[in-house]
Amino acid sequence: MKKSKFLILCLILMNCIFLFKLNYIKATSDSSPPKNIYLTFDDGPTYIITNKLLNILSEKGVKATFFIVGKEIEGKEDILKRIYAEGHSIGLHTYSHNFKQIYKSDEIFIEEMLKTQAKIKEITGFTSNLIRFPGGSSKRLNLRLLDKLHEHNLKIYDWNVNLCDGVNPNLTTNQLFVNGTKHNTKYSRLIILMHCNFNNINTVNALPKIIDHYKNLGYEFKVIDENTKEYYYRLKK
Repeated sequence: MKKSKFLILCLILMNCIFLFKLNYIKATSDSSPPKNIYLTFDDGPTYIITNKLLNILSEKGVKATFFIVGKEIEGKEDILKRIYAEGHSIGLHTYSHNFKQIYKSDEIFIEEMLKTQAKIKEITGFTSNLIRFPGGSSKRLNLRLLDKLHEHNLKIYDWNVNLCDGVNPNLTTNQLFVNGTKHNTKYSRLIILMHCNFNNINTVNALPKIIDHYKNLGYEFKVIDENTKEYYYRLKK
């Protein structure tokens, strides 16, 4: 009789331990930080590619961020309006995208951003304070320029995943997928650099696979907005 009671107590104790471990694992899993990802497209809008990208994003139920070049807007106002109307975020990528011009001085750089900002507001009614340096901020951004940008309420967003479709748009769809899914696991959030130039058709082809890949890994797709923490490379001394 005593042996039977002892066995029952052992079973109850083991069951309690099992339930405790199960709840602990669930609590630990639930409290793990979310995995956020930001799809970003530079250099648009363009007639065909931007619309194709928007079609895919719509089909997949995903939002993205488009860093707009001011001079590209003319004649493509409807595409810009579509980006905004479909809930995507809009950023500034200078007006001319002319490296020799925009990096002559801090004042010229800021003026190009503000000119694009005004053009976007004229068409959409939306004022964007998000910027991206053509070529990235590395070796271009210093504390002086950072302070000037912040005085104009401009926030910087570089990237930590790169499709390399800007420098080499002719990469195969598979290579773009590999580039777009290769990242350092230490990153708390992923910001993917992609392009929507007229020659980025392989980016269009790779995008559905990239989205599916990160969905399967449990990432949450977000847009960069005014509440998104800045992300820029090490400041130039």
